[in-house]
Amino acid sequence: MKFHQDDRGNVSFLFAICLVPLLVLIGMAIDYTRAVNARTAMQTALDNAALMAMKDSIGLTPSEITAKAKSYFQGLFTRKDVGSLVVTADYVPDTGKGASVKLGATGQIPTDFMKIAGFPTMNLGVDSTASWGNTRLRVALALDGTGSMAQHGKLPAMQKAAKSLIDQLSANSKTPEDLYISVVPFSTHINTASNYQKGWLDWTEWEEANGTCSKGGKTRTKCIGNGGTWTAADHASWNGCITDRDEPYDVDKTPPTNMATSFQPEQFNQCPVELMPLSTDWSKLKARIDTIKSGGPTNQPVGMAWAWLSLMPGDPLNAPAQTSGYNYKNIIIVLSDGLNTKNKKAGNGSDHSTYVDGRQRLLCDNIRKDKVIVYSIQVNTDKDPESDVLKYCATTPGNFFMLTSADQILSAFDQIVASLSKLRLAR
Repeated sequence: MKFHQDDRGNVSFLFAICLVPLLVLIGMAIDYTRAVNARTAMQTALDNAALMAMKDSIGLTPSEITAKAKSYFQGLFTRKDVGSLVVTADYVPDTGKGASVKLGATGQIPTDFMKIAGFPTMNLGVDSTASWGNTRLRVALALDGTGSMAQHGKLPAMQKAAKSLIDQLSANSKTPEDLYISVVPFSTHINTASNYQKGWLDWTEWEEANGTCSKGGKTRTKCIGNGGTWTAADHASWNGCITDRDEPYDVDKTPPTNMATSFQPEQFNQCPVELMPLSTDWSKLKARIDTIKSGGPTNQPVGMAWAWLSLMPGDPLNAPAQTSGYNYKNIIIVLSDGLNTKNKKAGNGSDHSTYVDGRQRLLCDNIRKDKVIVYSIQVNTDKDPESDVLKYCATTPGNFFMLTSADQILSAFDQIVASLSKLRLAR
């Protein structure tokens, strides 16, 4: 008669009541996880299919491009648990700012637990757009022209590879504005002789050392001290050599607007050939590469700094203005066969200078912040240590190439061309 007052079985009774919805909730989480995984796989396959279709689009009709895109997706998406799969593809032709293909995919995944709650399937839907022709490349080649490049066939191999890169990239450009390339040969200096009349040059030190004295004296100070009259040489006689800017401007892109930030001409007797700013004249660029000669110690930072400056608007090299509506990628490719040995402030020109490496690291930090993509190549035919700083400067580990013979230079440049071609495709 006390049965109605006995509550000792309530826990079991309540658990039984809650068990069904609890299992449903757990099952719903499992079904949802399956659906998320399926959707992720569908999205990945669709993205890759769109990009693959773009890579193969040259010479194809719109219908062939969309058919290829669908075929690629069907080959990439192999999940058998997704049913009612429908793939759509729309091609938008190039009207001046790039073509694109938009893919869409829908499907259903059956549920195991949610069907208890009245949901036998979950719908999936993803889309992806790939475009090409709206990405424009600006590529700066910082090429080693130091004395050691004359050994083991490195100089001619570099010249051949650099010209091949120009040929390959320009062949894939639909309009001249799609690609600009600059060439910056370097040793401890770069050469920009044709700019001798520019206001961003500070001639103070050059005029101190270059001129004639009425009473003898190799510098203006000594000449005047001897009571002579100093006549500074004509700036047009400058051979074009410039080494690093004064610190800290040697590692940044501060515009040369005053004496502190200006560039200082020097009359270095192993001056490399003159650099060539961004250009679409492929013949002149290749001709300039053919004139690169070997001489002088290694200062990679000055080559990289001027390669970077060549990509920038304004002084000193005035990169062409960018057109709105396009995606621009700035690239630096630096090739060197040795370790840094000398800059304006440190090094003897023979032994490895960690001080110069330190300046280069700071430079590359700033280049990276500027979202410039860097490829670095070390042509190590003299069994030097691996260049930590060249490896550090590469945007990704895969952008650093450690070569042991001149024969490998062409292959490295070909790999860079393939990588740059992918940059023209955008999701």
